[in-house]
Amino acid sequence: MSIFAISDLHLSLNCDKTMVVFPGWENYVDRIKENWFKNIKDDDTVIIAGDISWAKKISEAKEDFKFIHELPGKKIIFRGNHDYWWTTKTAVCRFLEENCFNSISVMFNSSYIIEGKSICGARGWMYNPQEKRDEKILAREVGRLKMSLDDAASKTDITPIVFLHYPPLYGNQYSEEIMRILIERNIKKCYYGHIHGYGSRKFVVEGLHYGIDFKLISCDYINFAPILVS
Repeated sequence: MSIFAISDLHLSLNCDKTMVVFPGWENYVDRIKENWFKNIKDDDTVIIAGDISWAKKISEAKEDFKFIHELPGKKIIFRGNHDYWWTTKTAVCRFLEENCFNSISVMFNSSYIIEGKSICGARGWMYNPQEKRDEKILAREVGRLKMSLDDAASKTDITPIVFLHYPPLYGNQYSEEIMRILIERNIKKCYYGHIHGYGSRKFVVEGLHYGIDFKLISCDYINFAPILVS
């Protein structure tokens, strides 16, 4: 009974958008499935940290979620920047229930206790002062991360493991508001996605920084195989 993590599946089983046009993404759906069945058991849990499906409407994401549901283990999902199908948590939960995708749960302003571990998550955001909308979006994401952590604190005094879609650190970029929360809450582990491509890897921040162990879990970066968290 272990916890694994992966992000940026970018499934497109019912639409014409695909990642195979990018280097390293050949046969990525088959590779995800093969690695998942090889490493994940039915009593394991996998955190999927955003950018799940290219679908624009939740109804168009049905085949993608059927694919995820039929993979071994329980899955906990939250939103990435390309999850355009996501409208509200209520709508997503209703969609999962109506289609009997009961191996998939949603993390949104909430947390989970799994195998004695406290799991929190939010999309996050990288603030660009030249983009006027960024300040409002970042404030909203900061609030959601706080709510997730507060929910965890109401359940247990275990220090949470935090999952974000956006990296709080990337190259010389520093998401001050997100990092402040992680440091103030004494977070020790943070997993994130969003970053793709060989050219971007030189800016990836991993390992111990500010007392926090960071790890990138984007699909292509971890060779399309969920990585062990605990």
